[in-house]
Amino acid sequence: MTMWVDRLVSEYEAGRKELIRKKGKLNIEFICDREDKKHINSMINDMSESIEWMKTGRRPGNLRGIDKRSAYQRRALIDMDLFPSLDIQPEEKEISEEQKRLLVNILVELSHRERQCYLLHMAQGYSMREVAEELKISKASVQKFIERAKNKINRKLSCHTNVVRTRTGDEKAVM
Repeated sequence: MTMWVDRLVSEYEAGRKELIRKKGKLNIEFICDREDKKHINSMINDMSESIEWMKTGRRPGNLRGIDKRSAYQRRALIDMDLFPSLDIQPEEKEISEEQKRLLVNILVELSHRERQCYLLHMAQGYSMREVAEELKISKASVQKFIERAKNKINRKLSCHTNVVRTRTGDEKAVM
């Protein structure tokens, strides 16, 4: 199954071969042929870059960004029987009173704005842009509030998980 980009790449490669062939026939002793050779070299370079772009799906030589191999090679699944069911419903989980108390203790450490941003983003699933629109603040502020909230939560959790618990006889766990 050939895709449109595969056909386009082959057309570009054929065009590039033709330009290389024409460049080889030029005589560089003539001034007009030198100018033609410069233009043909420029076209060959442009076509090579375009071919590379179409093959990889990203700008050649770009060291930043996500590198996706075969970006145009994605195929649609024809046989939907491969998936048993797409009606996936997560189980609702109940949390204990102790877990609720710990959660409240952690959230109470956050400022009002940090708590708003963190809960809208992490619990409600809003994007940072949506949180910014909802609270009428900038996206950068939302990012900063969420970052601060995560740092505070991580510090608070590390205090709870690094506590040494001892148990002697009938004694309860000591924190």
